Amino acid sequence: MMAKIVQGNSFSGAINYVLNRKEAEILATKGVRNVDKDAMIHSFETQAKLGKIGKPVAHISLDFSAQDKEKMTNQKMVEIAQEYMVKMGYGNTQVLMVRHSDRNHPHVHLILNRVDFDGKRISDQNEKIRNVKICKELTLKHGLYVSSGKENVNRERLREPDATKYRIYDALCKHVPQSKSWAELQNRLRPEGIQVGFKTKGSTDHIEGVRFTMNDLSFNGSKVDKQFSYSKIDFVLRQNNRAEQQHSIRPVQQAQPQTPQENSSLGESLGGLFDLPILNNGTDPEEDEFRRRMQRKPKKKGIRR
Repeated sequence: MMAKIVQGNSFSGAINYVLNRKEAEILATKGVRNVDKDAMIHSFETQAKLGKIGKPVAHISLDFSAQDKEKMTNQKMVEIAQEYMVKMGYGNTQVLMVRHSDRNHPHVHLILNRVDFDGKRISDQNEKIRNVKICKELTLKHGLYVSSGKENVNRERLREPDATKYRIYDALCKHVPQSKSWAELQNRLRPEGIQVGFKTKGSTDHIEGVRFTMNDLSFNGSKVDKQFSYSKIDFVLRQNNRAEQQHSIRPVQQAQPQTPQENSSLGESLGGLFDLPILNNGTDPEEDEFRRRMQRKPKKKGIRR
């Protein structure tokens, strides 16, 4: 489960957006005259006048995974939406719940008044942080599907800035595992229209963050995805570089230890053309002798006067 929150100043625009669809289905209303669209718009606008606020409209889309499609009945969707609203501070205000079925995943649109029934402004302080936390809580409470990543997101339906953010995400997933340095990663991302910038600590050269820019939109690495913070990307690049260096110092063809039987059969297959020594534990007698000579302590020579 996830929620997208948009604030606005036009109840008319928000209500027409959610209702002007063939598949739109009103699931519930609260504090609203549910006669027709004009009556609902008038209800919202009248209450909004009780408080002074620039953007009285809260349009929230609650999206559920396609894996939960059978589980998400209208009743279940209303139940979860009500819990979400109360936890987010929207329990004492007008709401219009409309379900859409134009996508593979179940979702419901909430049109809420940010001026409550008492004429007080509903605070949006730390709204994004609270939103993520509450969605996780409700996902676990109701046994909903927990996605392992962003693989189920339909890229074609994304709007900005999410469309660009996911293009950056996909590019990083592709190029970070193949890069061995920041310079190489930058070279790989540049043809895709992605620029890399670094955030330093104060006036020092110490790097503490990374930003990716595309289509005039910039995102901190951790905002693209937690795995793409500066420290985590840097760790992967170092690991890739270390693995490359270890691989490069290996001989082109590393001989594998052979058993006496393998050596014997090999000698026979070559028709006695070569005499192969029978090795014990995969060692070479000449190398053993050389090693023994090197480990001998040199004899002390007398001091000549």
